Amino acid sequence: MVHSAYDSFELFKDNPSKIESIESYGSKLFIGCSDGSLRIYSPVSSGSDRSLSSDFHPMSMELQKEPYILEKNVKGFSRRSLVSMKVIDSRELLLTLSESIAFHKLPNLETLAVITKAKGANTYSWDDRRGFLCFARQKRVCIFRHDGGRGFVEVKEFGVPDTVKSMSWCGENICLGIKREYVILNATSGTLTDVFPSGRLAPPLVVSLPSGELLLGKDNIGVFVDQNGKLLQEGRICWSEAPSVVVIQNPYAVALLPRYIEIRSLRSPYSLIQTIVLRNGRQLIDSKHASVVGLDNSAYGLFPVPLGAQIVQLTASGNFEEALALCKLLPPEDSILRSAKESSIHIRYAHYLFDNGSYEEAMEHFLASQVDITYVLPFYPSLVLPKTTLITETEKLMDMTLDDSHLSRVSSDFSDDMESPPHQLLESDEHSTLESKKMNHNTLMALIKFLQKKRHNIIEKATAEGTEEVVLDAVGDRYKKSYKARANVPISSGAREMAAILDTALLQALLFTGQSFAALELLKGPNYCDIKICEEILQENNHYSALLELYKCNSMHREALKILHQLVEESKANKSQPEPIQMFKPEMIIDYLKTLCGTDPMLVLEFSMPILESCPTQTIELFLSGNIPADLVNSYLKQHAPNLQGTYLELMLAMNESSISGNLQNEMLQIYLSEVLEWYADLTAQHKWDEKTYSSTRKKLLSALETISGYHPEVLLKRLPSDALYEERAILLGKMNQHELALSLYVHKIHVPELALSYCDRVYESVAYQQSTKSSGNIFLILLQIYLNPRRTTKNFEKRITNLTSPQNMGTPKIGSGPSFKVKGGRAAKKIVAIEGAENTKISLSKTDSGRTDGDTDETCEEGSSPIMLDEALDLLSQRWDRINGAQALKLLPKETKLQNLLQFLGPLLRKSSEAYRNSSVIKSLRQSENLQVRDDLYKQRKPEIKVTSNSACSLCNKKIGTSVFAVYPTGITLVHFVCFRDSQSMKAVSKGSSPIRKHT
Repeated sequence: MVHSAYDSFELFKDNPSKIESIESYGSKLFIGCSDGSLRIYSPVSSGSDRSLSSDFHPMSMELQKEPYILEKNVKGFSRRSLVSMKVIDSRELLLTLSESIAFHKLPNLETLAVITKAKGANTYSWDDRRGFLCFARQKRVCIFRHDGGRGFVEVKEFGVPDTVKSMSWCGENICLGIKREYVILNATSGTLTDVFPSGRLAPPLVVSLPSGELLLGKDNIGVFVDQNGKLLQEGRICWSEAPSVVVIQNPYAVALLPRYIEIRSLRSPYSLIQTIVLRNGRQLIDSKHASVVGLDNSAYGLFPVPLGAQIVQLTASGNFEEALALCKLLPPEDSILRSAKESSIHIRYAHYLFDNGSYEEAMEHFLASQVDITYVLPFYPSLVLPKTTLITETEKLMDMTLDDSHLSRVSSDFSDDMESPPHQLLESDEHSTLESKKMNHNTLMALIKFLQKKRHNIIEKATAEGTEEVVLDAVGDRYKKSYKARANVPISSGAREMAAILDTALLQALLFTGQSFAALELLKGPNYCDIKICEEILQENNHYSALLELYKCNSMHREALKILHQLVEESKANKSQPEPIQMFKPEMIIDYLKTLCGTDPMLVLEFSMPILESCPTQTIELFLSGNIPADLVNSYLKQHAPNLQGTYLELMLAMNESSISGNLQNEMLQIYLSEVLEWYADLTAQHKWDEKTYSSTRKKLLSALETISGYHPEVLLKRLPSDALYEERAILLGKMNQHELALSLYVHKIHVPELALSYCDRVYESVAYQQSTKSSGNIFLILLQIYLNPRRTTKNFEKRITNLTSPQNMGTPKIGSGPSFKVKGGRAAKKIVAIEGAENTKISLSKTDSGRTDGDTDETCEEGSSPIMLDEALDLLSQRWDRINGAQALKLLPKETKLQNLLQFLGPLLRKSSEAYRNSSVIKSLRQSENLQVRDDLYKQRKPEIKVTSNSACSLCNKKIGTSVFAVYPTGITLVHFVCFRDSQSMKAVSKGSSPIRKHT
């Protein structure tokens, strides 16, 4: 016996006649005797003289657990013995089966109806919902319907293969237990459906369940089927012997066996609950919340033990599943008791399961008990937890729960022993056992699942608590005080402390079970892990990725970057490091820094220095994508890593020139120039300097000088040596529009005419030069003059360079310092301006100016013996004839130049001029023709006459025109005063699309 579900009590004994049937009516018992009499017993407390009067309502009472005495004996109630009786409470009827079926009115036992056709019936079944009665007589099954009054109406009659031993309604059908099998009879059509054979040792037994399903007996086995006879999968009840009667009283099934009463659970596996020895039992009936067993001359009542007491018994015996099932049957008004009992049972069951190695199931019951995680975590002493006051509070709460009066169904010592908290267990002899289990993989896996299921609600509360605190801090202390006064609930950090305990324990459990990825995911999301504890554990176990996430989620970016940089360096230094260290690469630092660009740019700059050399492109992209000001980056590099400043600026320029200001461009060029000057000084000291020698830095400098446009060339020009680096000087002079000096360097210092020609092409094609043609002159004529007058340009070079780089001239560089062509006479100057405006490629010189000044003439005489660069000049004319003013070029050439040498220059030039002349003539003719056509149209428009009479009126003001000035619309009909028209135009009364009008006086 597992526990006592029922208490048996003898209700009465020594009945004079043999008991054939028994039924309860409220607190009374109807006893059908073998002599046909009906004996009525009632409890002693109800009084022996109380009769079944009309004002008595026994339905409001139940069977009493006290001795019963005879209240009334109705002799001759039936001619024969009463085989069976049934009280129909809803209709206040008593159904009896004797020689036939009769219905009696309750409580006075007046006979209402006798179904004569039921003579010889041996079994019946009543459908209380529809008022249908079915009974079996020999091989026939009849169905009658109660008409609500005193009579019954026959509905159907069907034949069956054999005598019916047991029957019961199942929905719209009837389940019949005939001699050898069970069948389902369709109450409408009479169709029979076989279910399965009945047993050989015991007669068929059909029992209806409250759910509408059926329990069919097959010898000592009870089989569950649905209303259609299909087998259910819940299992089978195995009785000790074949029962003759089975009564269902949830959650138990009570069976009448030959030697005793057997009580089994209706929950799988339908275990035996209790046996009550009662020999020679003949009847077993259900009396609401109790059962009645009838013997030959006595009756016993089976009264259920209160659920609370049963739960305590089951818990004490370790049958926790049954105890929890019984808790669900507690009435709704006892919800507090039910919750307390379930929580207590879950806790005890969890202790039991944990001690026996069922860790996951134990955690499931801890979860169901709704205990705090601080109650469970002491089972894992190796887990390091933050120090808080929550554990003490939880223990106090558990002690209060254990002392609850509702749970004290047994002695207090027994209860305390069963629910001792885990810290007491650890102090007991089982401490060593728990210590051996503390790091068991299965125990930790069970804990992980428990914590993960608890985590959502705890984190939600912690987040809400933090949000509330932030809001109150934002609104001010005054509102915070009033809020606390009204709510009467102080804001504490309890939820966050609980969240810290949970996340810290969960992280350790994940790491100890090898779930590094899950631990990493935990740290990536919102968490409350204790920093010190988790940091120490992660460092000891080399979980660097998780450690980085721990720092990151707690905004400890400096610590994270330090250790990340250390790991990257170790990975570079030694490839034989453990695999966790080898995975760290410089790109990881960049990825980490991307998230900090907007919040802490200085920290980004500090930790980006070590990786700028190894990952320059990615680092610059980091600065760009993070919108870190380039000036700030450059300033930081200049102070902390000057050797990387040039690299940064160079990469910045290559990736996005517009992102570099003029100051940064100057600084980059200054860095290049400083390196080139150092290189130049070294070669000069070794007497190895050559103007045509190029280092990588010098190439960068030359390329930057040509391509970059935002720097200040005069600043750089001042740093250049006077006797070297002519190509750099030429580029800078060109940027300052000192074209003559730049070309002089290309021709006379560098001695590379090709560079001079390329320079002229660039200047000519540049938009800036074309817009400044008036002031700078034709660039190719400047080069031509340099070729034809080398002595003059060389002589004045150093003087002009000195003047150009002097402090007073540094602020305003000269623009257009080409050859100083003089223009005399105001009228001639105006013509030159007109010609320059018409053709940008031409240079206008005064007719009185031959391109040479008086000083030039003297110099020419002096340099008679100095050869001019005539071949280069002729090559220039032949290659760029379409870009040079031919007339001015011819004036610059020496008189002794042969015409044959100018064929390549004059030939295409004259052809172009002739073509231009022809085109101009054609255009002139077309313009003249167009002019004549317009004149003709004008004449035609002026030809129409307009007649104005004394009656002509203005269309706008409706006054007569008279002798006033008037206007006519293009239609030639509408006349208006000119003043009216002008006013209407100002008021926009006439549409915008109207044609111009003609004014007449």
